Amino acid sequence: MIFRTATLQDLPAIIALLTNEDGVTDPRSVEVDEQYARAFEAVDTDARNEMLVLDEGDGTVLGCLQLTYIPGLGRHGRERALVEAVRVRADRRGAGLGRELLTLAIGRAQARGCTLVQLTSNKRRAEAHRFYASLGFARSHDGFKLAL
Repeated sequence: MIFRTATLQDLPAIIALLTNEDGVTDPRSVEVDEQYARAFEAVDTDARNEMLVLDEGDGTVLGCLQLTYIPGLGRHGRERALVEAVRVRADRRGAGLGRELLTLAIGRAQARGCTLVQLTSNKRRAEAHRFYASLGFARSHDGFKLAL
């Protein structure tokens, strides 16, 4: 397994993971439109964002997440890391890949000097919640979202 920063060539596989949580979509069937390409470029060129993938070693993307570093005055001016868009390919779950992916992301945040890693998860994803708790994440806050 290779943990690395995503490239534009990975975008179809990332989109496949994000749009089909419960199945496996062949990345070759995914259309990368201008909006996806612009969004990827924005993440890729922003020093406070990383799109990371877990690669089987042959270019096959098995998992992904986005890591965003947030500056702030809380925590004595230290950054916090926000984890978003965590996905592992449905047919490869249960083999420890998600744990490896999150552990490596947490290590990156620590190496950068972050004092906190945070994430949100849909309330319906009970299995994901157990997974995050097993990694040491605590349910310390209630989150709120406003769709615009």
